[in-house]
This record gives sequence, C-alpha cells and structure tokens, in this order.
Amino acid sequence: MRFLYYDKITDIDKGKTITGVKTFTLSEEFLKKHFRKKALVPGIIYIEAMAQLLGWLVIYSHDFKLSAVMSLVEGANVAPDLRPGFKAEIHGEIISTSRRDSLGKAWITVEGETIASMDRIIYSHVQKVDSGALKDLFYYYSGIKV
Repeated sequence: MRFLYYDKITDIDKGKTITGVKTFTLSEEFLKKHFRKKALVPGIIYIEAMAQLLGWLVIYSHDFKLSAVMSLVEGANVAPDLRPGFKAEIHGEIISTSRRDSLGKAWITVEGETIASMDRIIYSHVQKVDSGALKDLFYYYSGIKV
C-alpha cells in the first residue's frame, strides 16, 4: 500500500507554486473498514495531500540538495463531509524560504470551490541527502524529468 495523496503534478514553478490533482475514489485504502455506513474522506488526508505536494516544491526549488520535513501547520480548514467520487485540484505556494526552513500555504479546490486550506505550513530542511535518489523519486512520483 502506498501513502501518496496526489495522482499527478500538473504544474510547477520553481520557488513559487505547484499544482496537482487527486481523484478520491471509493476504493481508497484509508476508507476500508473505517466508514461502514457513509464513506467520508478524512480531513487529515487533505492536509497530508497539501503537505506532500508543497514538500516536493520545496525540495525541487532547492535543486534536490535538501529534504523537507513538515514541522508546523496552522490555520487548517477542511470540509467535514465530502464523500469519495470527486477530483480535487491541490495548490501550494512558497511564501518564503531560507537555508534552514520554508514557509508556505496550500489549498484544495473542487470545481472551483475551496474545500480545504492551510494558512501556514513550515518545513524544516534536512541538508544531508542523496540528491540523485531524490531526483529519481521526484520523477517516479510526478512524471517530471529533472
């Protein structure tokens, strides 16, 4: 089982923004045996989807010379009762970045309506990484060759 909460990166602008998509289906692993009467997408999945996508933007923006570890989320809002069966567009934006950390914000829209958002997300940077391995993972998970 994989815990990747986006299907595809559709746009990336180094140091600025990232956009991806995720189709939430009834066959999602996190729905099995959890919601017996009415399947709902848990709010934490939206937060994780936004964090994963924005984390890749941070790594990509620093030329794969670091890894990003989510260290703070503030101002998270999620829709309480979305049933599976929709395609979401995930957006992330870097507000500021330094050698030590990055600050960003993210949101998810469905048919133009915002269903989830994070006002602030901070990533601590881990400097000792295998840049080649990170590039390979990025290509594998995004389809974007760097």
